[in-house]
Amino acid sequence: MPMAGFRGAWQARIRGWLLAACLLVPGLACAEGTVLVLGDSLSAAHNIPAGQGWVSLLEQRLRRELRDPPAVVNASISGETSAGALARLPDLLRKHRPTVVVIALGGNDALRGLPPAQLRGNLERMATLSRQAGARVLLLGIDVPPNYGPAYRERLRRTYAEVAQAQGAALVPFMLEGVALEPGMMQADGLHPTAAAQPRVLDNVWPALRPLLAPATGRGGG
Repeated sequence: MPMAGFRGAWQARIRGWLLAACLLVPGLACAEGTVLVLGDSLSAAHNIPAGQGWVSLLEQRLRRELRDPPAVVNASISGETSAGALARLPDLLRKHRPTVVVIALGGNDALRGLPPAQLRGNLERMATLSRQAGARVLLLGIDVPPNYGPAYRERLRRTYAEVAQAQGAALVPFMLEGVALEPGMMQADGLHPTAAAQPRVLDNVWPALRPLLAPATGRGGG
């Protein structure tokens, strides 16, 4: 075997051993690949420094805790709807080839009074496209103010739970749990978390995201 071929085969074998060790030894912190975050202003660091948003804090945590941290691509846009994100997703999947896709959408759909059934269809399609591209999916749910009425709020909550179950996706039922009603945690508009609240948002996301990182290195889909 030529030396270059021998070296390539040996490196591939070492990578295989390392991956096996990462999957079998709980205390060994390993990961690689790309985490794609597809969201709206809640994930786009609205009205706060970009480096203080929860997605930037996630990237910092990955670098601290994992030997080979995945890249983080924040494709979130303020004002984004589920329909707009669905239109952008195919190009993002081709460009970044993510191993994990975090879908954090629905707030702007609700603010526009769009029916939860429409949101559900868009979320399901995004999850399907992500899984077909070999990524695991994490869905981050949202809630709306009480003036929307209990029936609408319940339908919205049920939408995320049903999509997650149907798609085999991980779920955070409410990404602003412990934030939305806490003093000093929300900006003056009552819709967006302050910089001080961003670590809490990440703490809500992290337990559901962390288990997806090591399995995603095999690009096994979901």
